Amino acid sequence: MLIVVSLLALICTGSISTDILSPNQSLHDGQTLVSAGGTFALGFFSPGGSKNRYVGIWYNKLQVQTVVWVANRRSPLSDTNGTLELSGNGTLTINSMSFLPMPSLMNLTNPLAQLLDDGNLVVRESNSSEFVWQSFDYPTDTLLQGMKLGWDLRIGLNRNLTSWRTKDDPSPGSYILSMDLQGPGPQLTLWFGSAKKWVSGPLFDVSGFTNTPELSTLNGFTNWYNISRDEVYYMFGTGNPKSLSRWTANQFGKVERLLWNESISMWNLVLNLPKSQCDEYSPCGPYGLCDLNSSPVCSCLQGFRPKSQQEWDQRDASSGCVRVTALDCKNRIDGFMNVTHASLPDTALATFHDTISLDQCRQKCLTNCSCTGYASADIYGSGCVIWVSELVGVGTVSYGGRDVYVRLASADLAFIAHHQLEKDIRGDDELELPQLQWSTVMAATRNFAAENILGKGGFGPVYKGKLEGGKEIAVKRLSRNSTQGVDEFKNEVILIAKLQHRNLVRLLGYCIQGEERMLIYEYMPNGSLDAFLFDKEKGVHLDWQARWRIIVGIARGLIYVSSPRLKIQDHPQGSQGQ
Repeated sequence: MLIVVSLLALICTGSISTDILSPNQSLHDGQTLVSAGGTFALGFFSPGGSKNRYVGIWYNKLQVQTVVWVANRRSPLSDTNGTLELSGNGTLTINSMSFLPMPSLMNLTNPLAQLLDDGNLVVRESNSSEFVWQSFDYPTDTLLQGMKLGWDLRIGLNRNLTSWRTKDDPSPGSYILSMDLQGPGPQLTLWFGSAKKWVSGPLFDVSGFTNTPELSTLNGFTNWYNISRDEVYYMFGTGNPKSLSRWTANQFGKVERLLWNESISMWNLVLNLPKSQCDEYSPCGPYGLCDLNSSPVCSCLQGFRPKSQQEWDQRDASSGCVRVTALDCKNRIDGFMNVTHASLPDTALATFHDTISLDQCRQKCLTNCSCTGYASADIYGSGCVIWVSELVGVGTVSYGGRDVYVRLASADLAFIAHHQLEKDIRGDDELELPQLQWSTVMAATRNFAAENILGKGGFGPVYKGKLEGGKEIAVKRLSRNSTQGVDEFKNEVILIAKLQHRNLVRLLGYCIQGEERMLIYEYMPNGSLDAFLFDKEKGVHLDWQARWRIIVGIARGLIYVSSPRLKIQDHPQGSQGQ
């Protein structure tokens, strides 16, 4: 009799020495199913300091109990008298009640439930390897290797992660990580109720999520992305089959990737999302720019101003920014400002065009009065994204990033170009070049009188002028129809100002006024050298020695520009009479 009692006690406690649950047996509180490789266990547990009992799956061999799935998270048991059973038609129940999300009709004839070594609890016919039901389709807060995070579009199944309420309460919390299908490309989105907390950036192809390149570059991890008519999902794995890794959406609003460190018996945090304030969803509101290297981190994109200056002064930038100048779609004179190394704004209301070039994308945006910006769809420049709503979530990133082209009024573009030019010129520590006032240049050239024009070139007309002290100058005025632009102007100012040589004309200063850009040179009273070299009457006064001095002077100037270390012979040998 004692032997029978001992056997019954052994059956009712501890592991039942199998990974399979059949209809003719029950899993009692205190017993566990253990997967064939011993990696995972399934049974009843109480989290933290709670007295409630739940059916869950956890890592079997770890010193720290780490629960990865909970069956009855909404319906805990109040005592230790619980049993998990499998009905004759394949339905799993707890205390004869169905707490698990299972099909209403499970018409199996010889079912069994099995805990696999990847942590998946499955139901199948005993003579079949095809799963009729699996826990991987109904995650709680944890994504394991081989689990799909995303949609089975054939049956409308949305596999997402929902945080625990607290560390002692596995009931559904406030944060949900899901695959959001709204917009041109699916993206992982962390929700706080109905509000977005973090977005991964869209998934246009198998290269990964645009704003989260870390997912594809972590050493030792493999990622799979699927976009098809039937399924849209993300899945991960590790190169080492023995390594233990998991994703979790926790009660603090963080998505964590964790890796078990056997040597210290702890979970190492590999990736934490959102990484920073700028990684959160819209920290600076519509048309705001978030930059961790700035203080404060929020500013308005150029061409925009705070919607509520009072709120911004109180470090609340959530209301975002509004345009300084309204767009002019009717006359199509708007342009674009390029924000480099940027995270893509939220694409929920954007459109994707996979067959057009970036220039075609620009033209398409300009013809749509609702278009607010565009960007390349991938790092190789093929395809593009066009936004037709406020730009939300623009930020500067230290790794990766894209060029985002923000639509602006022409007046704002001119203003930005003007100040950027001044900044570039004044920011050169080696440059000591005065900026002349517009009124000074106007007075010197007598309002750019036609009779003061010395000539014209690719840059624009050149005017003779005289400063108040009597010094004569030559003013190069950038023409609006010039083949040269702002970059050429900036380069000429910065580079020529540093070239000080007696055989090179000297740059005295520059002037910027609105869209006007001018270079101020010393005036050469004898005019251009070609007037002497190629004029038949003047040319006769240039003998060979004079021409040689001219050649040497030109050469000295060229050598100074290219390589000051080179020398040139002052006098030709045997050149007289040649």
